[in-house]
Amino acid sequence: MERRLSAIMAADVVGYSRLMGANEVGTLTNLKAHRAELIDPAIAEHQGRIVKLTGDGMLVEFPSVVNAVECAAEVQRGMRHRNSNVATDRRIEFRIGVNLGDVIVDDDDIFGDGVNVAARLETVARPGGVAVSQAVRDNVGNRLDLEFEDIGDQQLKNIEFPVRVYNVIFGEGPSPADGAPAVVAETDKPSIAVLPFNNMSGDPEQEYFSDGITEDIITDLSKVSGLFVIGRNTSFGYKGMSPQLQQVAADLGVKCVLEGSVRKAGGRVRVNAQLIDGSSGGHLWADRYDRDLTDIFEIQDEITHSIVEQLKIRLLPKEKKAISQAPTANVEAYTFYLKGRQFFHNWTRNSTQLARRMFAKAVEIDPLYAKAYAGIANCDSRLDAWYNVQPPVDIIETAAKALSIDPELAEAHAARGSALANTGQRAEARAAFEQALKLEPNNFDACLEFARFCVAEGDIERAVELFVRAVEAQPDDPQPALMVTNLLEKLGRLEEAEKYALLGLKRAEEALRLNPESSRPAQLGACTLAARGEREKAIDWLNHALAIDPDDPNVIYNAACTYALLGDYEQALDLLDRWVLHAGGELYGWIQNDADLDAIRSHPRYPALLAKIEKVANDRMAAHCKGPVATVEQPAVPAVEPPA
Repeated sequence: MERRLSAIMAADVVGYSRLMGANEVGTLTNLKAHRAELIDPAIAEHQGRIVKLTGDGMLVEFPSVVNAVECAAEVQRGMRHRNSNVATDRRIEFRIGVNLGDVIVDDDDIFGDGVNVAARLETVARPGGVAVSQAVRDNVGNRLDLEFEDIGDQQLKNIEFPVRVYNVIFGEGPSPADGAPAVVAETDKPSIAVLPFNNMSGDPEQEYFSDGITEDIITDLSKVSGLFVIGRNTSFGYKGMSPQLQQVAADLGVKCVLEGSVRKAGGRVRVNAQLIDGSSGGHLWADRYDRDLTDIFEIQDEITHSIVEQLKIRLLPKEKKAISQAPTANVEAYTFYLKGRQFFHNWTRNSTQLARRMFAKAVEIDPLYAKAYAGIANCDSRLDAWYNVQPPVDIIETAAKALSIDPELAEAHAARGSALANTGQRAEARAAFEQALKLEPNNFDACLEFARFCVAEGDIERAVELFVRAVEAQPDDPQPALMVTNLLEKLGRLEEAEKYALLGLKRAEEALRLNPESSRPAQLGACTLAARGEREKAIDWLNHALAIDPDDPNVIYNAACTYALLGDYEQALDLLDRWVLHAGGELYGWIQNDADLDAIRSHPRYPALLAKIEKVANDRMAAHCKGPVATVEQPAVPAVEPPA
């Protein structure tokens, strides 16, 4: 074994578990690209040697401490530029630690205190930053155009003596060749994850209420500019679990975690909440609220303000106003709205009709409830586009009503986009979708509906981008991962397609386990299984979907896709012939661009079928252009009772 003095750089990804949970395929693909295009070339240029790689990090040895620090600064500058147009909660950011010390060399690996200190320095570095030891600072001196911020002696984990630590302060360096704007790294501002509040009501049907409270607290905290908040979809990955909170903080790269519980009984509600320090596991704040149900918005407001006070964040005047504005003053309207959201995300015709009933009841109780109007518009858009269930009122007017109450409501802009698409106003629809994502870049419904619109338009590249964003926005929903698979195959990106297929099937299996009465995961999963040649399993999943929703046009369409992929072309064409009589307005553009049906396009029956579909689509578009039409008779739904 050899001993030598080396400069050691340790790096890992901030919140790697969070990123992998949101989209493991995209995270690994992006990390691979960052390494190939930035990190590995920078290491080679500075004569570094990659000693080992972990899933989210690396250990690198340099013969020169100046080279090590210069390389670390170059990597972090480059990552700033590469993240300039990426949403904050989707960025891959590194922490880097650099130490100078004695190491033991065994084969190609290195060991010793020099390595251990570098690894611990990385843990105290800021996201996007570099932390170095006193030895590094002294040896670099003034030889680099960098500044060093002394943060004092730090007791690093499993290191016997305190280590003097410096943060490296570096400028932007040369502008990137493509002229991308420089982005200053995030300051070390407070960060928080809000875990799903536990439903303590003893009734699983009350889950929507505890979930709604959690989502509202996340939404309110997200309005505070001085606070970084982990998105709802990442936080809800911990739903139903009892995780170790310090580990959650480490996995998500946050400083504190909020957890709580909700017990709703009759006209009373009890909410417990506690704010936990992610590094120590200690309580920063805790409180219990035992109130009338009508006080639920006041409770949410108090929790938000308590967190802001504990983290010593200064609220701007507009932020104070924003987090104090409840979406409705009526708790009964609020519960109908939450129940509507639960039905809406079951994605079938009957559940969408039930969701519409719930949203309509919320509006009846509170005529100024913008989110409920947006919910109605979203339901009507889906029923129209997917099922040819034409709305009793103009969808664009319903979305406009929501926007007149709240012009910044992303879901209302998305609903307007869907309605405009259904009436053939394609350019206006695209603009509405773009506005929705400008307001809320990770809105799952907006991403998914915009992606479907792009498929119908033949804009496959944009559709893939939006489906991938939807994969990240809702880690428990299998749809976008399964739907993007055939588009990636169409683009020749076969390795990505395979990975998303596996991810989508894994999510679909979990969704079916949690909700075996939902046909949506089974019908989409059947198509993916068929494409992979897993015939028996594909038929099993398809039969499961057909047993639940035998007359649902979307199930019939996906059954046709499954049989086309399995080579049963006559069966596929028979199903499509049946489907066209009941399908909604997006049918013609969608079927032309769906790669699942490519195998039957040369079949002798296909041209006549396509002509029939085109005629039906044109007739429906003409009917739309004449204005609102009579409502198609809908299946019976239960009488609406106030949600318990």
